[in-house]
Amino acid sequence: MTSSESLPATAAARTAPTGPGTPQDPADRRRWFALAIVMTAAFMDLVDVTIVNIAIPSITRDTGASFTSIQWITAGYALAFAAGLITGGRLGDIHGRKRIFLIGIGGFTIASALCGFAVNPEMLVASRILQGGMAALMVPQVLSIVHATFPAHERGKVFGLFGAIVGLGAVSGPLLGALLTEWNLFGLEWRPIFLINLPVGIAGLLLGRRFISESKAPKALRLDLAGVALVTLGLLMLLYPLTRGRELGWPLWGHLSMAASILVFAALVVFERRKAERDGSPLIELSLFRVKSFAAGTAVQLTFGIALGIFFLVWTLYLQMGLGWSALRAGTTGIPFSIAVSGAAGISVQKLVPRFGRKVLQAGALLMIAGLLLYIWEAGRYGPEISPWQMVLPLVVMGVGMGLIVAPLTDAVLSEVPKEHSGSASGLINTVQQMGTALGLGLVSVVFFGVIGDRLPPEAMGAAFVDAFQQSLGWVAGVLAVIFLVMFALPARPRVHLEGGGEDDAAPGEPQGDEVRKAPALTS
Repeated sequence: MTSSESLPATAAARTAPTGPGTPQDPADRRRWFALAIVMTAAFMDLVDVTIVNIAIPSITRDTGASFTSIQWITAGYALAFAAGLITGGRLGDIHGRKRIFLIGIGGFTIASALCGFAVNPEMLVASRILQGGMAALMVPQVLSIVHATFPAHERGKVFGLFGAIVGLGAVSGPLLGALLTEWNLFGLEWRPIFLINLPVGIAGLLLGRRFISESKAPKALRLDLAGVALVTLGLLMLLYPLTRGRELGWPLWGHLSMAASILVFAALVVFERRKAERDGSPLIELSLFRVKSFAAGTAVQLTFGIALGIFFLVWTLYLQMGLGWSALRAGTTGIPFSIAVSGAAGISVQKLVPRFGRKVLQAGALLMIAGLLLYIWEAGRYGPEISPWQMVLPLVVMGVGMGLIVAPLTDAVLSEVPKEHSGSASGLINTVQQMGTALGLGLVSVVFFGVIGDRLPPEAMGAAFVDAFQQSLGWVAGVLAVIFLVMFALPARPRVHLEGGGEDDAAPGEPQGDEVRKAPALTS
């Protein structure tokens, strides 16, 4: 590896001689191998978030896990993941994104093995928490490695691929979990849903060492331990009561904890502002929120996470518990959605955003609302007798809408972020969406279980689930209407990146290169 390979794509990289080892050289195929590796890691994480839900009955039968243990098997991952994301992004800025990515993917693989060979529910819960913590090291590096490795004019294509991976991972988890559980490979029942990560993780670790170029913040930074403590405390005070609230009967301490988390976050803002003034090494770069595209994009990410958190859990419960479908039938029903998301994400950045800008994202929100309204109508029209093929149209319409949002939104949020803060920014993006998802999951207790009630005779179960499903989708449609309005704060028109890198690649006073029209990022 040459010295130029270890530099982020900054002014230093622009003035260095180009060659096969430099990240911005179009002939450098190494960066595409690196992209495949980090995208595979992102896909592995996305699948792991959803793959467990489909196997819960098998886990319960095999381990005798209580309801509390089952809840922590799913929630422990999310809590550790959300609490560590910002810290993981900053560690990449300080110690090198490649190094932290490799530590994360290695730890994630070990934690997956521990999950797969867990001898009791307690070991499985602990291993899932470890898995979430390792994902918090791994995932923030994905976007920051892309941001530091690819020149600005290529990132539209890259984020289009990323959006397709997000859509594919969101739905393929339940399908893969259903197949692995139903096949009962080697009599292992649910365990292959975790063990499948081992060959993928080992390959990613070995190939990542060879093909990923190191990058870090150009100036020396230190880890803000007090900021880490405040972020972790605030997120736990918010997410823990949301996760356990319904099971515990929404106790008073839970409401007080969630209210007090606002004070913790306020204290975090004050501390981080002073930290930035004192030594320039805050955990959270508050200056990022002065970048219009970043501030507006994170607001959209939060509300979008709420919508997805409600929909995917309610949808899974509706199919399996309400309609009584098998795990495999429920998993295959989502295939049209997955295909639609991937297809729309692939064309949105390359074909639509350059021409229509922000309107593409807003069209995606309107399409998702239309698909939800159609789904509500069909659920009421056909009731418990609805068939998978009758769900195809609303799922495809929703999938196209989601695909139009996920790819350009990522590009819009990061397009104007300085590279020295790309790790912190990507950590914030993931944390905000994870917080939104947790808030959505908390709302499920109100908008879904609140309609069903606790004691229903078996003959009334199907109709109650249909009614709860319809009402929940109405809430999701309302959240998406808010997203549509918030999107007016996003940059309206695409910015043309310049050959050899855009504005964000050049230091002040440097030449910008030949003006060649390339795939854009949204900008004002």
